[in-house]
Amino acid sequence: MTAVANRIRRKISEALAPLRLVVVDESHRHAGHAGARPEGETHFRVEICSAAFAGLSRIERQRLVHKVLAEELRDPVHALSLATTSPDEDPAA
Repeated sequence: MTAVANRIRRKISEALAPLRLVVVDESHRHAGHAGARPEGETHFRVEICSAAFAGLSRIERQRLVHKVLAEELRDPVHALSLATTSPDEDPAA
């Protein structure tokens, strides 16, 4: 796992105590696109199942994750794809 992916994993784990957390560096799929760098670590897909999302709308959940990862979203992360669920919505949790 990359250094940025590890930071994302650590920060989300500390802030949201997820039951399930998947962090995938998809930078290789965006080579040549805006924001991509040759060394990667710019485009991530993150799946989170957390009780912290219960009762929140999709937008509120995304804002919460963006707040947790504010430093990474300023630099080096260019794109973040999120799938956020609460335990009652996620059969995999």
